[in-house]
Amino acid sequence: MTDRYADTAGRAVLETIRGYGVDAVFGIPGTHSLELYRPLAELGMRAITNRHEQGSGYGADGWAQQTGLPGVVITTSGPGLQNAMSAVGTAFAESRPMIVLSPGVALGAEFADVGTLHETKDASAMAGAVAAWSRRVTSAAEAVDAVHDAFALFRTGRPRPVHIEIPLDVLEAPADVAAAARAPRPAPAVEVGEQGAVRAASDLLRQAQRPVIVAGGGATRAGAQLVRLAERFGAPVLTTLNGKGAVDEHHPLSLGANLRLAAAREVAEDADVLVVVGSKLGEAELWAPRLEARGRVVRIDVSAAQLHKNLAATVGIAGDAAAVLDHLLDGTPADRRLRPAPDLDAVRAAIDAERRATLPDTVALAETIADALPADAIVAGDSSQIVYLALANALRQSRPHSLLYTPTYATLGYGLPAAIGARVADPTRPVVAVLGDGALMFCVNELVTALEQRLDLTVVCVDNGGYAEIRQNEVDRGIAPIGVDLVQPDWVALATAFGAVGRRASTYAEVADAVRVAIAEGGVQLVHVPQAALARASASASTTASATDAEEQA
Repeated sequence: MTDRYADTAGRAVLETIRGYGVDAVFGIPGTHSLELYRPLAELGMRAITNRHEQGSGYGADGWAQQTGLPGVVITTSGPGLQNAMSAVGTAFAESRPMIVLSPGVALGAEFADVGTLHETKDASAMAGAVAAWSRRVTSAAEAVDAVHDAFALFRTGRPRPVHIEIPLDVLEAPADVAAAARAPRPAPAVEVGEQGAVRAASDLLRQAQRPVIVAGGGATRAGAQLVRLAERFGAPVLTTLNGKGAVDEHHPLSLGANLRLAAAREVAEDADVLVVVGSKLGEAELWAPRLEARGRVVRIDVSAAQLHKNLAATVGIAGDAAAVLDHLLDGTPADRRLRPAPDLDAVRAAIDAERRATLPDTVALAETIADALPADAIVAGDSSQIVYLALANALRQSRPHSLLYTPTYATLGYGLPAAIGARVADPTRPVVAVLGDGALMFCVNELVTALEQRLDLTVVCVDNGGYAEIRQNEVDRGIAPIGVDLVQPDWVALATAFGAVGRRASTYAEVADAVRVAIAEGGVQLVHVPQAALARASASASTTASATDAEEQA
């Protein structure tokens, strides 16, 4: 290293990020971003090179969900940053922490329009239109302060992506930032909620006869408190998909992440006191315009702006979910349960019947996959029917962030790179990506990333021949199917060409065996499940069984 690059602004920024515990970054090196890569090895930070910056963002998201730290994405200027914008939009919509670092044109060259490499009209404005905030800094000190501000947001506010643009001349110049200024700042005190509001919520819960809890993505770090609250008041717990696993889904009071199903929503709507923790109750998660609560509503959220969004609160409490729930529990007797746990067997049966009634073959396949997975598996899904109509509800998971999914942004191309990020973050747990054939074509290049990083990763490609739901949408509107029936590659051969192991499974038994063997063998494995072949095999088996029964009766 020459003296000129011994301590640049790029190094100061990465050193500051490293101090908060981040040890991996995702991105693709570019001509202008080299000084963000130079210090990585010295700082002990792993660089994951994706094959597209969208994959970098989704990989960082998967990593962040396992670590609780922000995923860090490094892009080059111009197209590199623009390629990452879908991932930034996803992190914003799903409230996930992310820091995107990019170089920018030199100070004084803004809006010059002179044709320099990667010149962009206003990169920071572009990112700021999608992220929580975007800052174009003018010095290394400003860049370091921006990093500290980002971590303050992630620790105490609603976590969302931020972008820091560092002009190229600033990025490569000496930092002149003291070591003490780069050190992590103490976490700000969390908000525990206004005392009167907490007391009012406690009073409502003590009087309730049918309390119910709905936990969203903002409640995933408050699992212990949610369990205590549920058990003390005999309250069933429903979660959004982003809140899935906040309470162990095997717990007797858990009704899972089933709010898209009317039978589950009815439980919440019939509550005389509904406690909503860390959720905006968005239409995309509910699959309905709103939750029509008939009783009193207590809402707890780190963002005061969320307290009446989509459902007005009788009592709204702004604060950290765990801290507010601790405060709330302190106001109720701790030595006994205030009411017995309800019998939820009939509700579970109704939920199961409803989910199996929609695309029964797809649900049966999802149940087969779920049964084949180890109990501690992390599952990354895409906006594919196998996930949002089946697997998300068939899986019963014990820990939060074990289903990586984007229910609000509903993007394609998320599952595989998110699985890569999760496996980098936690190599002790099996990681499986489950996605449709259309979704996999958005990100199939990331198979090489997984191989390059020497990861154990199983990919299950459920092939329904294209964009099946959109095809049905067209038919329902009287449109002859157009643009939705896709030409398919030979998926097994494609996986082999990448250097992975490819398998094809055409019966339910073969699917279960292939998933189990792939996970056990390790390495990068792709299991191709052609649903047409699966249906033919099922029909043949049913015909054979019917013929056998007829012969026996004869």
